[in-house]
Amino acid sequence: MPTASPLIKLDAVSKHFGEFQALKQVSLEVKRGEKVVICGPSGSGKSTLIRCVNRLEAHESGTIVIDGIKLDENPQNMRKIRSKVGMVFQQFNLFPHLTVLENLMLGPVRARKLSADKARETALTYLGRVRIPEQADKYPRQLSGGQQQRVAIARSLCMEPEILLFDEPTSALDPEMINEVLDVMVELADSGMTMICVTHEMGFAKKVADKMIFMDHGEIVEEATPKKFFAAPESQRCQDFLEKILQH
Repeated sequence: MPTASPLIKLDAVSKHFGEFQALKQVSLEVKRGEKVVICGPSGSGKSTLIRCVNRLEAHESGTIVIDGIKLDENPQNMRKIRSKVGMVFQQFNLFPHLTVLENLMLGPVRARKLSADKARETALTYLGRVRIPEQADKYPRQLSGGQQQRVAIARSLCMEPEILLFDEPTSALDPEMINEVLDVMVELADSGMTMICVTHEMGFAKKVADKMIFMDHGEIVEEATPKKFFAAPESQRCQDFLEKILQH
């Protein structure tokens, strides 16, 4: 059997914000169904990398190809890629004036052109999957932070993405709420979803990651299996980072 081509391929991707170079010739491949966890110090380019994958940020040089489609200025390509890629942010970004159910139905009705009945059915299915079906008629302000983040995950799933990107999804949560979100993410990983997660939750990383990426100063410094990454990191920068983060 020939090796399947990667679902996500970044080749020598660079990105500046003014004088600051956020990404320096970053190359990365992610296979279908693979779970990749990206960690590194603040300002290392982790979030910029995943924001470039769904064109929330436009890369300046290099190429990004998602499922054989090149991510460029072509609006048609951008639409196709956005339909394949969902994203969950640090902040939940829910519409406060809409109920949980209405928040979840909005994208499928507007972007996927589902009927209201089908969108409602889809929304309730994914609310069940993130274990809060009983919150459907509440407003975001009536939910805990952990519940709001689970709604945000369900909202992404309602778009039926092939890839989910997570940008530090637990960093805005109180410690006791972190596990309820991580449990949902573990379940998604177990279901075979292709995932790229920017997170400092190393217990989660050890449990689900197929590949660990350590970034610093806009570069991928280390790429390894979790076993090798945690037991014997090659670079001093990665060793120092892990020592600090694993003490907490």
